[in-house]
Amino acid sequence: MNGSVMVVVATDAPLDHRQLKRVAKRVSLGLARTGFYGSNGSGDFFIAFSTAAIIPHEPDQIALKNTVMTNEASSPLFLATVEATEEAVINSLLKAKTIIGRDGNIKEAIDIQELIRVLNKYNAIN
Repeated sequence: MNGSVMVVVATDAPLDHRQLKRVAKRVSLGLARTGFYGSNGSGDFFIAFSTAAIIPHEPDQIALKNTVMTNEASSPLFLATVEATEEAVINSLLKAKTIIGRDGNIKEAIDIQELIRVLNKYNAIN
């Protein structure tokens, strides 16, 4: 099955554009944990932004200073990005509802009780 994935990562960590690009790259690791591999026709798009920098509407000075995290402090943020991405995919699958689309096409929601039965059968639940 082909399709595209769009992921937006928002953080209040003080990161610059280069660090945000590094965070966005970790999204693919979280997707891979769910079985996503990025097929040929997949047009995946990952972006990240930070709300940490406060830019005044009418600044008193011509140059502004921003504080950013050190690269050494990035690993926990990378892990959080991977885990949040994985959890978002799983939540979207388990909370989806059956829908009827164009021309009467039906996409059934996952039967959670059946999923639990299969996971138990293969000892996949801790």
